[in-house]
Amino acid sequence: MSLRRDLYLSRKPLAGFFAIGVSWSVYFAQMPVIKANVGASDAVYGIALLVSAFGSLAAMWLAPTAQRLAGGMAMPLGIATVALGMLTAGVSGTVVALTFAMMLASAGSGIVDVLVNDRVSHAETHSGRTLMNLNHALYSFAYAGGALATGVLRSAEIGPLPIFIGLSVLLAGLAYAAREDAVVEPDADTTADAPPASVPTLLVFLAGLTVFVAFLSEAVTEGWSALHLERTLSGTAAQGALGPALMGLTMGIGRLFGHGLARYIRDTHLMLLATLVSAVGLAIAGNASDVSVALMGFALGGLGISVVAPLALALVGRRVADPAARLTAISRVSVMGYGAFFLGPPLMGLVAQGVGLGAAFMLVAALLAATALVLIPLLSRQMRRS
Repeated sequence: MSLRRDLYLSRKPLAGFFAIGVSWSVYFAQMPVIKANVGASDAVYGIALLVSAFGSLAAMWLAPTAQRLAGGMAMPLGIATVALGMLTAGVSGTVVALTFAMMLASAGSGIVDVLVNDRVSHAETHSGRTLMNLNHALYSFAYAGGALATGVLRSAEIGPLPIFIGLSVLLAGLAYAAREDAVVEPDADTTADAPPASVPTLLVFLAGLTVFVAFLSEAVTEGWSALHLERTLSGTAAQGALGPALMGLTMGIGRLFGHGLARYIRDTHLMLLATLVSAVGLAIAGNASDVSVALMGFALGGLGISVVAPLALALVGRRVADPAARLTAISRVSVMGYGAFFLGPPLMGLVAQGVGLGAAFMLVAALLAATALVLIPLLSRQMRRS
């Protein structure tokens, strides 16, 4: 009954979470063939994603304005933009065309990301229940399902365009489900130019850095695990798709457990432990000598990092009570954090070009360990002072 109520409270943002989870899993599970279609090296492909990232970051920064202008249609329009970008990626034959496609998909995804997290934070504030981990768990399950389905389709030698057409049909239904008759917070008077004075700048900055590192580990696994398994470890296409699929599946499981544990364990303590577990997992994956060991490492990495970003976003949402200030704060944290989904893969490509994918995953593991030992304790102290 409790879970059913939590799902009911989350029904609108869940459509957005599901949309972006499925979309990016379908894309990244096809990354090896998409990359080959445009004839890009690791470095060139990484730069293409880096350029497209700016569309996402700008969209996240302007998400409060998008909600004010489009009202309840802001999220459906964002999902539609993601669908258009994915379809364009399916027909791209050059790096320039793929960059444009990813810029469209990234911009739409950026708006949806901010709005769904604000919707969940709004529901938490008014219901008194913890909902962030549950919503992010269902995002992860959607991601895992999309990656597994794409792996099956790739094994049947179905190309990117038919897969993206099917994805677009699904996204159309999700966009319809995400529509709202009115803006969730009609009294919010938020501008994209200057945050309200009540936004705690240092807390937002520390939370944003924490979310950035958490999403960086998720992004590099989603974006490069398939290539690591197929190229470095000579795995099959189906085995390659298992990398992002396992990451999504274990993140979903971890977030479901986190949904319950958050009621009994201090948020920052759970975040610290989870970050260390993820560091160990990615270190195992980066140092693996065969596919099975790497898959175990990716699964452990997903299980650990699963709760960190939702808990950090929830901390900010609970600290900033004013609706307008909360949307702005979550927008700013999202700009920092979700930027990792777009900055991470291209930076990973540049590092992989120089030292190899295995060493690149080891570098991310070291960054996670540093976050657990330095950044999360700083965030904890700032929460106590706020």
